[in-house]
Amino acid sequence: MIHEILPVGMLRCNCSVFGDEATREAIVVDPGDDIADVLAVLVKHGLKVKAIVITHAHIDHIGGAAKLKAMTGAPVYMNANDRELSERMDMQAAWLGMETPEVTAVDVFAKEGDTLGLGSAVFHVLETPGHTQGSISVWIPEEGKLVAGDTLFRDSIGRTDLPGGDGRQILQSIGAKLMVLPEETVVIAGHGMNTTIGREKRFNPYLRR
Repeated sequence: MIHEILPVGMLRCNCSVFGDEATREAIVVDPGDDIADVLAVLVKHGLKVKAIVITHAHIDHIGGAAKLKAMTGAPVYMNANDRELSERMDMQAAWLGMETPEVTAVDVFAKEGDTLGLGSAVFHVLETPGHTQGSISVWIPEEGKLVAGDTLFRDSIGRTDLPGGDGRQILQSIGAKLMVLPEETVVIAGHGMNTTIGREKRFNPYLRR
């Protein structure tokens, strides 16, 4: 499977473009900004977007979704518990001192147990609240990959001091939903370097307490 990770926007959110070589279909996760760069990757590989998945509604992850949706016609998937947050792009833009992006329409409210197919791979939605109430992670067992949004990072976890954050809840989500995955699972965090489930079990100070 094609998989390119693009750090986008002022906060360098990791946007993932997954593409199937046979069908030339793609799933884009967290198109926070720099949509021209995302489109360039799609054109390079000859891909057509079938779904846009938002792991949570912070502006750095969702800010470019309306533009990508308008340019590709692909439906947007996001958890319903982040709906209110997604509609407050003005408030979030003010936090960062940036221009307010267009609010995207959400076509499917993704929930625990939902799946999306891409070629022979199945993308599984895991509800992992704590960073926000609607945070989700995407587990792709055929690829041995987890797109964790801002729930789990290399040597860290997502911040919980913003509206909707809950420190106890994020640890429960990580323990119940993520730490049970195979240790060799590659974790694509919302920002920064990739890691693995096994590495975070051994070295993440927030999970070793």
